[in-house]
Amino acid sequence: MEPEAGIPIPRNPSSLSWVNLSKNLILAYQSFGVVYGDLSTSPLYVYTSIFKGKLLTHLNEDAIFGAFSLIFWTLTLIPLLKYVFIVLSADDNGEGGTFALYSLLCRHAKLSLLPNQQAADEELSAYKYGPSSHTIASSPLKRFLEKYKRLRTALLIVVLFGACMVIGDGVLTPAISVLSAVSGLKVAESKLNNGELLLIACVILVGLFALQHFGTHRVAFMFAPVVIIWLVSIFSIGLYNTISWNPKVIRALSPYYIIKFFRETGKDGWISLGGILLSITGTEAMFADLGHFTALSIRVAFAFVIYPCLVVQYMGQAAFLSQHLDQTPRSFFESIPDPVYWPVFVIATLAAIVGSQAVITATFSIIKQCHALGCFPRVKVVHTSKHIYGQIYIPEINWILMILTLAITIGFQDTTMIGNAYGLACMTVMFVTTFLMALVIIFVWQKSIFLAAAFLFLFWFIEGVYLSAALMKVPQGGWVPLVLSFVFTIVMYVWHYGTRKKYTFDLHNKVSLKWLLGLGPSLGIVRVPGIGLIYSELATGVPAIFSHFVTNLPAFHNVLVFVCVKSVPVPYVSSDERFLIGRVCPRPYRMYRCIVRYGYKDIHRDIGDFESQLIQSIAEFIHREAVEPQFSTSESSSFDGRMAVISTKTLQSSSSLMVSEQEDVDVGISIQSSKSPTLQSLRLVYDDENPQIRKRHVRFHLPSSPGMDPAVREELKDLIEAKEAGVAYILGHSYVKARRSSSYLKKIVIDIGYSFLRKNCRGPAVALNIPHISLIEVGMIYHV
Repeated sequence: MEPEAGIPIPRNPSSLSWVNLSKNLILAYQSFGVVYGDLSTSPLYVYTSIFKGKLLTHLNEDAIFGAFSLIFWTLTLIPLLKYVFIVLSADDNGEGGTFALYSLLCRHAKLSLLPNQQAADEELSAYKYGPSSHTIASSPLKRFLEKYKRLRTALLIVVLFGACMVIGDGVLTPAISVLSAVSGLKVAESKLNNGELLLIACVILVGLFALQHFGTHRVAFMFAPVVIIWLVSIFSIGLYNTISWNPKVIRALSPYYIIKFFRETGKDGWISLGGILLSITGTEAMFADLGHFTALSIRVAFAFVIYPCLVVQYMGQAAFLSQHLDQTPRSFFESIPDPVYWPVFVIATLAAIVGSQAVITATFSIIKQCHALGCFPRVKVVHTSKHIYGQIYIPEINWILMILTLAITIGFQDTTMIGNAYGLACMTVMFVTTFLMALVIIFVWQKSIFLAAAFLFLFWFIEGVYLSAALMKVPQGGWVPLVLSFVFTIVMYVWHYGTRKKYTFDLHNKVSLKWLLGLGPSLGIVRVPGIGLIYSELATGVPAIFSHFVTNLPAFHNVLVFVCVKSVPVPYVSSDERFLIGRVCPRPYRMYRCIVRYGYKDIHRDIGDFESQLIQSIAEFIHREAVEPQFSTSESSSFDGRMAVISTKTLQSSSSLMVSEQEDVDVGISIQSSKSPTLQSLRLVYDDENPQIRKRHVRFHLPSSPGMDPAVREELKDLIEAKEAGVAYILGHSYVKARRSSSYLKKIVIDIGYSFLRKNCRGPAVALNIPHISLIEVGMIYHV
């Protein structure tokens, strides 16, 4: 990254390290509000969830010390050892989470099921992140996974199931956090009944989801101070309770108390592990939210602040409970000294809201990533901040989450049952992360398969014990994340399967280039002024909708551009590498191809900028093709293969076209010059209803360079004239149906499932920000 102008660059290495350290400390401070809200509010409900049911018959000082020892070692082994020291190192260009691991694997082994991938994608700078994969080309495990498509499909389903469990967290975290915080009112105001507490919790939850559309950045400045005050509070209360009630609790740091706990409690103690794992819920956020921070800042925040504060708080609660065995139902609030009760209650409620907010935001991010990888129906994505990259809001998902959260809160009315569901969801995500991490150790880090196996079996053994205990609680609420994840996974896989089948149909029904070349430059029809942008998922070849259009209409635009907007398995694609431009037929045809590449966390830009960049990119390609021999080819058979990356930096310094911007005052002139009065009136109505679209008008001019090739000048002139005449967007309006010979299951998936999702999600024109007035849709039936 280049230094900003005006900022002095320190030459002293020690001052450079100081700048880096201060930057990481600031990021560590900010991470408290975004990453650790959920993890830091766990003390509200952990002991309450542990000491339930038959374990109450074993309630004594040793059992409480054993529970604390389990919490301490769980916090040490999973968040500290696994995540802080190992998993945080497996970032994808600075991004973390399940999809980051999956995209890393897809790039270092051919595991991706994304259909329209090209060799050119491997030249992206973000694609080459991490060690080179050439040295493990002969790995038997790699060949085995690449050989069988079913294994790659199974891997995708595992990743989707993990992602769906994160969505389950987005439903359960607000429910358990807010309900636990509000239950503190019962300690101070015993007159309140459960119905009134439930009403207060529901009001807070509705308010939380209703405020999502404002974006987190408006209140984000409050998040870090709230969590820091909360951490200081729980640390102080924990220290006070340890000293006041039972300093001997410090002995429980020894794992001996774990052995003693299981010896005395047996099967009941094992089932209570479902409550103990709630102490590490929210750990996955350290990795999932890595993109907004640095690995060092998250490590510093956890190791030096979060970890000691949580350990001391759990120790203090254990010390208090060892002297007050009857206070387990509301152990946290009962352990607060009376003089500070109300301030701590207020900050606990705020911290619960902050923790919930972070998980909801992470859910939006996961949904967007699923959509980018072709695994989720199109939804409206609103970018809530111009300054903070990646802050998004998805209205449909927000209201679905709210309804599900309220249903769970009202349906269960009990933090223990919600805790059973929550624990199972979190541990499943960790289990999936461990599996993907083991594959990353082999394929990406290129370490020994034995090292990966040691990592896998160590953490699968620990997590498997917790997962088995959580699964025992499926009848007592644990079924919720399983049902939610099953439904979301079915939706994702049906969408992915239908999209892939539709792409395969397009691939097998491409228009023959020989047929196009046989028609001649006019394509056997009238070529009218203007540019036709034909959208397709095909990265090569001419889509079937084009022949469908040509055979049914007698005219087409002078300049045709086949546009493919596609996702690549990297988090971000640099704007310098976004556009791939090529020629489809020989020069007289005026037919081009543009591939627009986005990463799974990229923002799709405004269509006005896209139009201008596209024209400039094609002009630059025409110019470079004439100057640089490697872009031109004499072989007619390869007219649809040569592509060039056109960077935005090149466009700014390019001499192929001159650009001038004007206010959109000449729109009226272009309307008046239109021969159709109907079109005039339609445009006027459209512009009146959509004033925000009329921002600026970009005009292009040919430079007065006498040395320019006449053929290039003529082609650029045609391009400018076509742009001035107007741009039309041509999309296929597809109806996907299963073939008559298909199996009964496939007919259900395609004709019912996929068709239902397509009818009820946002249309491709809306998702691509295409202006409705310029849109032409071509009906097509796909028999897949």
